[in-house]
Amino acid sequence: MLTVDFDRLGLRPGERVLDMGCGAGRHAFEMYRRGADVVAFDQDADELAGVRDLFGAMKEAGEVPAGAEADTKEGDALGLPFADGEFDRVVAAEVLEHIPADLQAIDELVRVLRPGGTLAVSVPRWLPEAICWQLSTEYHDTPGGHIRIYTDKELVTKVTNAGLELVGKDYAHGLHAPYWWIKCAVGVRNDDHPLARAYHRLLVWEIMKQPRALRLAGRVLDPLIGKSLVLYFRKPA
Repeated sequence: MLTVDFDRLGLRPGERVLDMGCGAGRHAFEMYRRGADVVAFDQDADELAGVRDLFGAMKEAGEVPAGAEADTKEGDALGLPFADGEFDRVVAAEVLEHIPADLQAIDELVRVLRPGGTLAVSVPRWLPEAICWQLSTEYHDTPGGHIRIYTDKELVTKVTNAGLELVGKDYAHGLHAPYWWIKCAVGVRNDDHPLARAYHRLLVWEIMKQPRALRLAGRVLDPLIGKSLVLYFRKPA
């Protein structure tokens, strides 16, 4: 399930790209498939081990273009171990809401992006996230959990103040917001609740089969209750 639109990001084969806070690697894998030179970065060594294994499996299966490269790197978002301007494209998907010193993390994202390069940032959207917080303390009050809810204006201001230009905005995963409201209402760990289980099956069907009816529903719901806010920025040349 991808949040970032790589066509809007401007990703091209052969470009060096950073997936900061890659988690299980969903965006890193797609960029690798598109022929990029990918670095998947995270502080979770176990997650990175799984990402590294799948990178290898993708290459062995012939799922990536010739010349594409992929690597993993463990570290801290507040001190990225990369040179200034090293990356053509940078992705930070669903990570800034976890970082107390978000301004410092944003400065690092801007620093490693080359002039003329683009950055995609996604965070939980204010309204769907606020509803989750109201329904459940457990949803966010956990070690490593969400520590803030961004408004569109707040996040745009923080990134533009760091030196980038906003070039696009989108909302994603409108079908997913009700699922999390259900989970927060019945218990975020209560995966066996009939309503949560039924809605989860619907989302799996959406992701795996992409039926036309659900694609159309997503297009309607994304701007209304899309779970994620996605912003695209450019570093002035």
